[in-house]
Amino acid sequence: MLPVLTTNQKGAIAEARIAATALELGVGVAKPLHDEPYDLLLDLRPQLLRVQCKWAVHEAGVVRLRTCRWRRGRTGMIGAPYTEHEINAYAAYCPEVEECLLLPRAEFSERRAIQLRVSPPGNGQLAGVRWARDYAFAATILRLRGP
Repeated sequence: MLPVLTTNQKGAIAEARIAATALELGVGVAKPLHDEPYDLLLDLRPQLLRVQCKWAVHEAGVVRLRTCRWRRGRTGMIGAPYTEHEINAYAAYCPEVEECLLLPRAEFSERRAIQLRVSPPGNGQLAGVRWARDYAFAATILRLRGP
């Protein structure tokens, strides 16, 4: 039986998997030395991408990740989205599908969570569906690098 991982352990694993995926694609990876809102810098030459790493879960054909940072307040947990001045993208590792995803923040601004489909919905509705395959790490890196 696998151990139950803490939130910090999940974050560390996600960050390591994302960094390894980037390195395998020939992307430079740097980690900030101080407390920053991003976890990694990806060097797309000449562009630098500030990336917030997340652990994603797979349930019922959907990959889900939370895109807020959370802190405890007097009234409970308070979530705040990352701004365009803090990060350029979310990167997520989903252990159930063993895949890393890269999602430009501009496409998901002000969202507290992102849901991406891995398999077709049971009701057959395809309009407005965001597919996980469209945000596969390698494909997104190629799009961002451009021609």
